[in-house]
Amino acid sequence: MWKTILRGLAGLVLIAVALGVWKREELVRLNAVNTLFSEEKIVHNFSHMADLFHSKPIEISGTPTPLLSSQDMTPPQGWEEWLNRRSVTAIVVLKDGDIHYESYYQGTGQNDPRISWSVAKSYLSALFGVVLANGDIASLEDTVTTYAPSLKGSAYENATILNVLQMSSGVTFDEDYLDFWSDINKMGRVLALGGSMDGFAAGLTETFEAPGAQWKYVSIDTHILGMVLRGATGRDIPDLLGEYVLGPLGTYGAPHYVTDGDGVSFVLGGLNLTTRDYARMGEMFRNDGAFQGRQIIPADWAVQSTTPSAKTKPGNLKYGYQWWMPADAQPGEFLARGIYGQYVYVNKEAGVVIAVNAADRAFREEGANEDSITMFRKIATHLKERES
Repeated sequence: MWKTILRGLAGLVLIAVALGVWKREELVRLNAVNTLFSEEKIVHNFSHMADLFHSKPIEISGTPTPLLSSQDMTPPQGWEEWLNRRSVTAIVVLKDGDIHYESYYQGTGQNDPRISWSVAKSYLSALFGVVLANGDIASLEDTVTTYAPSLKGSAYENATILNVLQMSSGVTFDEDYLDFWSDINKMGRVLALGGSMDGFAAGLTETFEAPGAQWKYVSIDTHILGMVLRGATGRDIPDLLGEYVLGPLGTYGAPHYVTDGDGVSFVLGGLNLTTRDYARMGEMFRNDGAFQGRQIIPADWAVQSTTPSAKTKPGNLKYGYQWWMPADAQPGEFLARGIYGQYVYVNKEAGVVIAVNAADRAFREEGANEDSITMFRKIATHLKERES
């Protein structure tokens, strides 16, 4: 009897080992999701996403565009304290297109590809402006199902492209990062286990409001925009972004997207670029879609997308087409922002662009966002006053 039991146990062990080998990559990625933001790993992880998840390179033709550097900015009062509070890993400050301050912290360096998180949403918005101008999409009033028919019967069936651009789809999506069973964390596990983001999005069926009636930040909305772009052009996002945006910007290094198991880019937060490249994007929007004299995205789209248009509540941050504006924004002041302290801040009046990467585990604390905007405004004011 004992021999039979031992043989059975041995068989179970062999099965377990075989399953472990078969599913090793999925288990590694699942562990990466579970430890991605841990204090001892977060800085390293944010510069090595391609080692943790499926990824796809973005092909860039040509050579990187240089940014002139003077490195002559004196940081404002409270600088070191802010860097520590916000766990900043990199910052690049441009004034009129030239680098006036650049520094890297916590063991990171200039060539590190850094995860964008939701800063990627603003890149997709830029791409949308190009595709719309090319005529592949007829109107922002078209329903998303016009170009992504797999969404018929889902919560997105009646949403227009404009609704989704403005985060006003009315789709129910729990974005609580601290809740294991929230939709945002379920989505993370879809990525880790090689599932389908398109299938996940099409499986959402609940709405809390009619499309266009109310603003609510819903990250999966941006994936819907990616589905629309792919359906309208017949091409994938890395190819489109490389040709129309990153290539013309003279992007440096090896840009890439995190992808799902089908090779579909995680467009709502999976872009990886250097901090200098994030600054390039901000400089393009500071100049209404042009960079170093070349018009890359339509000027009217650059202005329209960064102007408040969504139905946000008074006193809160304002929203355009996948771009944010401070509640008390001055004309031409806007930002792309991502979890854990990623920012691209633009202040047209001051001629300033600030790109920040961070590993800020306190980013959800009350006042954290305002803390960084205050520092950005100090820098912009200092550089503008220095001219006079």
